[in-house]
Amino acid sequence: MSVEQVPVQRADFDQVMVPNYAPAAFIPVRGQGSRVWDQSGRELVDFSGGIAVNVLGHAHPALVGALTEQANKLWHVSNVFTNEPALRLAKKLVDATFADRVFFCNSGAEANEAAFKLARRVAHDRFGTEKYEIIAALNSFHGRTLFTVSVGGQPKYSDGFGPKISGITHVPYNDLAALKAAISDKTCAVVLEPIQGEGGVLPAEREYLQGARELCDAHNALLIFDEVQSGMGRSGHLFAYQHYGVTPDILSSAKSIGGGFPMAAMLTTEALAQHLSVGVHGTTYGGNPLACAVGEAVIDVVNTPEVLKGVTAKHALFKARLEKIGQQYGVFSQVRGMGLLIGCVLTDAWKGKAKDFFNAAEHEGVMILQAGPDVVRFAPSLVIEEADINEGLERFERAVAKLTAA
Repeated sequence: MSVEQVPVQRADFDQVMVPNYAPAAFIPVRGQGSRVWDQSGRELVDFSGGIAVNVLGHAHPALVGALTEQANKLWHVSNVFTNEPALRLAKKLVDATFADRVFFCNSGAEANEAAFKLARRVAHDRFGTEKYEIIAALNSFHGRTLFTVSVGGQPKYSDGFGPKISGITHVPYNDLAALKAAISDKTCAVVLEPIQGEGGVLPAEREYLQGARELCDAHNALLIFDEVQSGMGRSGHLFAYQHYGVTPDILSSAKSIGGGFPMAAMLTTEALAQHLSVGVHGTTYGGNPLACAVGEAVIDVVNTPEVLKGVTAKHALFKARLEKIGQQYGVFSQVRGMGLLIGCVLTDAWKGKAKDFFNAAEHEGVMILQAGPDVVRFAPSLVIEEADINEGLERFERAVAKLTAA
C-alpha cells in the first residue's frame, strides 16, 4: 500500500513550519552523487554536503544497500536490548581511534551533551562537587540544547532562554596564554573544535592543541574535542586529532558519521566510561540498528587510504581555484580549512555579505554554505568526482563574476 503524496511547495513552509529556519526558495527532491535536482527538474552541483553530513554524497550504493538490508530486518529494539549493527560499528570505531568505549546518540548536540555530562561526572566522582567548570572557545559551536548552547561561545544562540548553565568560561581560540590564564583546579574540562566550523572554518594551531593537552594534564581536567564537523574523513584523516597528533580524553562525532542518516557518537577511554554506569545517562534512539548499519557502511568506505588521500588531493583542487577566483574578483582575503572543509574569508569590501554569495551561487546552479556572515564555506562529499568539482567551480565563478559586476 502506497501513501498518498500530497502536493507541497516552498510557500507551505511559511504556513506550517516553526519559523526558526529560512530555507532557500527551491526544494531539492532527488540527489545522485554530488548532483541534486529540485521540483522543477533543475540540476545543481552540491558543494554543501548537507552541512558536512553527506560524506559520500547522495544515494551512495553502499549506504542505500546497508539501509535497505537492515530495514528488512530490524528497525528498533530500544536499549533494553543491544543489536548487531551497533556492536559492529562500535568495534570499528574503537579499532580506528584512541577510544575504548562508544556511546551512540542521534545528533552532535547529544554527543556533546553526553561528553560534557561525562566530564562533570568524572570530576564529581574523583574530586568532589567544586570541580565542575568548563572552558570553551569564543565563536565555538557545540549544539542547541541549553547545556551545549551555553558551552558554545556565541551569545546570539544562547541569550534569551533564561539563566545559563553556570561554570562556563570562554577564551579566544588559538590563544594559549588566555587558556593558561583561565584554567584552574576547578576546571573539569576544556572543550575545543580542532577546526572551528560555524565560527568560520578556522583550524587550530598544533601548538595550541598540544598546549591545551598539557594544561589539562596539569590540572586534572579532561580534553574534549568536538569533531562533529571535522570528523569522519573530512580533514583527510578519519578524525582531525590524528592530523595534529594530540589525543583527547573524549571526542564527539556526528554529521558525517551517518552519511545523511541521523546519528552521532561519543568516544572515550575505558577508565572514563565507567563513570557512566547503568542509569546515569541514556537515549531512546541512540544505537538504532538502521543508523548503525549505515554508519558501518560509512566507515568501511571512508576509512580507506584511497578515500582519505583523495580528500587531500581534492582540497588542493578547490583551494587553487578558489584562491584564483578570490584574487581575480577581489572577494577573498584567505582560503583556509583542511581537507574538504574549506572557508573563504571575505575581503573588507564584502564583509557581512556571505549570504549574497550563497544566493548568487544558487542562481548559477551550485549549492554552497556560509560560516557566519564573513566566510563562504564548502563541505562537499569526500568522493565528489573531479568533473563535478570543476563544473561546480565554473558555476561558482560565474556567480562571483555577476555578483561583483552588479
